[in-house]
Amino acid sequence: MNSIMNKFLFILMIAGALSACNSSDKKSDSATAADSVAATAENAPVIKFDEENHDFGKVKEGEKVSYSFKFTNTGKTPLIITSAVASCGCTVPEWPKAPVLPGKTGEIAVVFNSAGKQGLQDKQITVSANTNPPQSVVNLVGEVLIKK
Repeated sequence: MNSIMNKFLFILMIAGALSACNSSDKKSDSATAADSVAATAENAPVIKFDEENHDFGKVKEGEKVSYSFKFTNTGKTPLIITSAVASCGCTVPEWPKAPVLPGKTGEIAVVFNSAGKQGLQDKQITVSANTNPPQSVVNLVGEVLIKK
């Protein structure tokens, strides 16, 4: 009977040791995942605009205004812009489709059509990319004068 009890205790000790090893592995896995997220955020591309707001001044209704928001990828990995969307259909942005390497520059070209517009204008362009945070906003502002 004593032999059976010793074997039972031995099996319990082995099971406990294996359980402790598995739980420490899980902690290690979650720590590794957290480190990976931190490393990803640390290495993420960074879009740094030369100018986030551009005032095109005063234009007559019907005129088109063009401007290029220049930027630099100040991050450590290639910057990939997936879209650039304006707050109004009167503003059309174009962006680089190829990755922008670290330290390199690019631009978001914007054309604002003032036809049918009057008064103060503030058009936002939301740029979505593989950055952290994933969206950046630039503004094109100005005044449209009534056509006489």
